[in-house]
Amino acid sequence: MVCGEKLQYRDQAIDLTCSYCKRADSGHIVCPNGHYICDQCHNQDAMRVIEDIILTTDSTAPHEIAELAFSFPGLPMLGCPHAYIAGGALMAALKNEGTADVTNEDIKEMFRRTRKQAHGGYCGLTGVCGIAPALGACISVLTGSKCGKDKAQRTTMELVSGVTRVITDLTGPSCCKAYVRVSLTVAVDFLQKNFSIALPESTDTSCRYMAKHPHGCRKEKCPYFPSKTKVVSKENGAVRAVRP
Repeated sequence: MVCGEKLQYRDQAIDLTCSYCKRADSGHIVCPNGHYICDQCHNQDAMRVIEDIILTTDSTAPHEIAELAFSFPGLPMLGCPHAYIAGGALMAALKNEGTADVTNEDIKEMFRRTRKQAHGGYCGLTGVCGIAPALGACISVLTGSKCGKDKAQRTTMELVSGVTRVITDLTGPSCCKAYVRVSLTVAVDFLQKNFSIALPESTDTSCRYMAKHPHGCRKEKCPYFPSKTKVVSKENGAVRAVRP
């Protein structure tokens, strides 16, 4: 964002100062020229647009909402805005569908919870992609899940487990847009089975962002590569990404 150099990913966090807001921070992702952008500055423009899309759309199709957010030119190819897109797209679709009585305040609460666990680069550093807790936050808001709850907490964790599984199946290298797409497929299926809420399923989606991937697109290994015709399968009731 400052000089265009390829970023470096460090094994150990170091003390850094944001080149924009000058806030002291620690981080693992740095520029070889010494530049560093904190998560807040890195995401602020994209987040304003994402929140506007999520809070104003009238679509009931989570994938459609996500693809609209993807089209914002200022959205980074990778990064935590995708967690907010995933959770926001699902919550906005639920609000517009009407069965679950979701409000804009519920959506904002989901954003607040997601912010606690979605941090740039931590998919590689801890093995937890921020999309998983974002969609978990959706279910927790719907069910009232919190520590000490029984069924609600288990239901939330079951969705997160399913999301983590399909993300793992698509990793190598990571692609946030692929993760959003397949995770929303899992979430739509989960809502139908557990809450009898029917949201539109995804039509086959061909990705348009391959050239922007900083680590190299997986191409034919990704079910969303344009040459593919089928992106997921449902075997024995489980959603799986189709692999070559």
